[in-house]
Amino acid sequence: TRVKKQKQHRKALKFYTACFGFREPFQILCDGTLVHYLVGNGITPNTALENSLGATVELFTTRCILSELKNHGSPEALEAAKNLCTDAQCGHETQKSAEDCITEVIGQNIAQNFFVATQDGDLRGSLRKIPRVPLISALGKELFLGKPSSSQRQFAKSSEEERLHITDLEAQIINTNVESKDKVRKRKRAKGPNPLSVLKKKKKPVVTNDKKLNNDEGSVKRKRIRRRRKTSQKDVVEGIHQ
Repeated sequence: TRVKKQKQHRKALKFYTACFGFREPFQILCDGTLVHYLVGNGITPNTALENSLGATVELFTTRCILSELKNHGSPEALEAAKNLCTDAQCGHETQKSAEDCITEVIGQNIAQNFFVATQDGDLRGSLRKIPRVPLISALGKELFLGKPSSSQRQFAKSSEEERLHITDLEAQIINTNVESKDKVRKRKRAKGPNPLSVLKKKKKPVVTNDKKLNNDEGSVKRKRIRRRRKTSQKDVVEGIHQ
């Protein structure tokens, strides 16, 4: 069903974007067999590919493929390829077969991450041996993106493990840097604490039991101090005459 096909395409696209770095707009290298098939069935190549992948696309072809279409006497397919596709610049001065041309273009421009759209069974068989190449083909009036093969999955897994693996040279460099840092740390003398950060100890206040003090004061009777009056000479004389 259509829903099942779309789900399969999303899953495959997720694999290619995550493992091989494919990004929109997806670049699709079309050979003459696919363009001829789509035009013969009244299908517009770029619209059909965008609908199938659910993403924006850019179509490419090569001079060798255009020459092959011209030699096969398909003017409509040739005109459609010229109008819809960008030249992938294969650089071949003499015409090569579509299989050889596409294989070389993919090998030279591996950073561009090409999808390959073809109806040629032999070409699809040879391209399956190249891990980074997603394949598109038509069936009826529908276009299908092939599932990632077991070799592609294994290649992606090996690439991820290799990327995460630390080589012996890298490990040696890391260990050397760690040892040198440890030596520098050992040479540094230990500094005393910052005097500003050291707080003085506060004296504990003397706790007095006021209640006890009051009780003690209440129990002790205050002594009355009598002041003796000093007698002067005048007073003595006056006392005699009395």
